[in-house]
Amino acid sequence: LPMLSACATSPLGRRQLAFFPDSQLAEMGAVAFSDLKAKTPVSNVPTTNHYVRCVADSLTKVLTPAESQVRTWEVVLFASKDANAFALPGGKIGVYTGLLDVAKTQDQLAAVIGHEIAHVLARHSNERVSQAYTAQVTLAGLGQSGAVSGPMMAALGLGTQVGILLPFGRTQESEADLMGLDLMARAGFDPRQAVVLWQNMNAARTSGAPPEFLSTHPSGENRIREIEGLLTAVMPLYQQAQRR
Repeated sequence: LPMLSACATSPLGRRQLAFFPDSQLAEMGAVAFSDLKAKTPVSNVPTTNHYVRCVADSLTKVLTPAESQVRTWEVVLFASKDANAFALPGGKIGVYTGLLDVAKTQDQLAAVIGHEIAHVLARHSNERVSQAYTAQVTLAGLGQSGAVSGPMMAALGLGTQVGILLPFGRTQESEADLMGLDLMARAGFDPRQAVVLWQNMNAARTSGAPPEFLSTHPSGENRIREIEGLLTAVMPLYQQAQRR
């Protein structure tokens, strides 16, 4: 395709497309986050806000400059029964109060937030936007242009929803699982609680309406077994953090 050429590599060594500068994805993340804050009530309970921000801050403070150039992450607790959370490019983290009914301990909450931060660190949003852009440009016959303008993005139906808020693929989910476990272990949270978290998710699925988190993060016994298989690699990091 005679347009942009931007082959990148994920933190785990997988080749991926990344056409867009991180600054543009950060702008998209900021727009999406602002829109969500305008549409969704924000919790004003001090103790719950402090708890969620404490967990999120503990995770982001162990990030190295090579992992993220964001120095200050914005953390917002949304007052919603949805059991969900997300992280967006540019250092935006959103947690819904309903998640606390499923992620019942700080370690389980760290498993969710760490997983979401991992999606950002692995530039999964950039990859997804780039894939969608390539498909749309090909269909539209606009492959001769290397410019990626805002109007062109809008004309092609791309924006904050594509690559920012839509579900990730299974490969991206697996990468975020591993990177999220690594991150929570380095921050001193017990990675074994990630298994309990997904067990809680499965239990909530069978007992009634499934958590909103499961609409974008498929769960199941296979995923739990995969996470269990990763624990040997990350437990030493957790033990080091505990000794510190």
